[in-house]
Amino acid sequence: MGDVLDDHERLLNRRRFLWNTGMGLGVPVLGSLLGRPLGAALPITSAPRAKRVIFLFMAGAPSQLDTFDYKPQLAKRFREPLPPSVSMGQRVTAMTRGKAQRVAPSMYRFEQRGENGVWWSELFPHLASVADDICVIRSMHTNAINHDPGKTFWCTGSEIPGKASMGAWLSYGLGSLNRDLPDFVVLTSAFWTGGTRNVQGLYSRMWGSGFLPSRHQGVAFQSSGDPVLFLSNPEGIDRGVRRRMLDALATLNGKHHTEIGDPEIHTTIAQQEMAYRMQMSVPEATDLSDEPASIRALYGPEVEKIGSFARNCLLARRLIERDVRFVQLFHRGWDHHSILPKQLPGQCYDVDQPAAALIVDLKRRGLLDDTLIVFSGEFGRTVYGQGMLERDNYGRDHHPRCFSAWVAGGGTKGGIAYGETDDFSYNIVRDPVHVRDMHATILHILGVDHERLVFPFQGLDQRLTGVEPARVVQGILA
Repeated sequence: MGDVLDDHERLLNRRRFLWNTGMGLGVPVLGSLLGRPLGAALPITSAPRAKRVIFLFMAGAPSQLDTFDYKPQLAKRFREPLPPSVSMGQRVTAMTRGKAQRVAPSMYRFEQRGENGVWWSELFPHLASVADDICVIRSMHTNAINHDPGKTFWCTGSEIPGKASMGAWLSYGLGSLNRDLPDFVVLTSAFWTGGTRNVQGLYSRMWGSGFLPSRHQGVAFQSSGDPVLFLSNPEGIDRGVRRRMLDALATLNGKHHTEIGDPEIHTTIAQQEMAYRMQMSVPEATDLSDEPASIRALYGPEVEKIGSFARNCLLARRLIERDVRFVQLFHRGWDHHSILPKQLPGQCYDVDQPAAALIVDLKRRGLLDDTLIVFSGEFGRTVYGQGMLERDNYGRDHHPRCFSAWVAGGGTKGGIAYGETDDFSYNIVRDPVHVRDMHATILHILGVDHERLVFPFQGLDQRLTGVEPARVVQGILA
């Protein structure tokens, strides 16, 4: 009986091996093991504008009305009902369904900055100072109206958990630029000390590999202790012992692969070798002691706080310098259903100077041209108030119909605002940009046709952009 079961397992694993290699997976995995870039079989459609991406994800959804989408005419509409001709009976959350929709103008001042006079909120003075390097996109929209599916959609291209994340797709399609660090690194923060916070949870599926080989998943760096769990050797184990142990394991794993042909065994070997190299490379990359005082000052005083957004931005620059392909920074705490004026300034303070410093620092080092920076939340906020409604005290509900994001570097246009919303920042009136369009554009900037970067799974050629139409947003490209 045991022999029959063993034979059955071998057949299943061989079928899985042949299925994967026959559909294109074997070449990237083999390329990784041989130390070559993984993109040899990938259809490159144009010269890449960028090689790397830094994604600054504002988890919780910032209010576009108070940050990037200036609507001065709303001041005279304070407390007025939102006209039905604007809302058009569109879907709202259960938190405001059936309740009065009264206009809540932003209490913050805006001013025009840069050569083209793009409007910037007073909450972002440092980002406004580099306005000519930034393209503000005011016409983003998405499907999801709640946080979890909204974040999952931005990060993976699907509201349903289980799909591969954007960074995993890039790792799979384009491969490594270096041997000693992961292709995809994740950094998280939620720091400021004023008021209460509604901090949304983050889940590893947002940087997971889904149906792709597990070697492509993001590696989440910890904010305290070892940057990566179990990075240090146990007491009594040195690198020589570790090396001999890995060599022995590689021999056993190679024998096992010969017997059953499961490609995940190659993944295991590659991950173990990467972990060994990371024991040297990660501590060096995350050690800021060699950063001069002038650079620390550029990123602001919060850079000295372990786990702060400022420190993570500086770490992102160091990782990009070392050719990590995709760095994703999550900053939590943007979910402002009430007392927004008490909470929003602290969140903006956290990210304003560090994000501006990241642009300046990369530009000085000649890295901004081939590094794309993306800044976005999962959706926008309503023009109507939620909770108490005073001129200096209001909240806002979820709003997927329109929101703002920005990009910098990577061959994008700087100093412009792309797209336009109506007078209530409720509907898009010009140049809509769906999240799928941004996925297609990010891939295009990296030289990849989003329709041809596929992976067969569950009877479908899976894509980051899914099966619905998506387009490259040419208007934001230089």
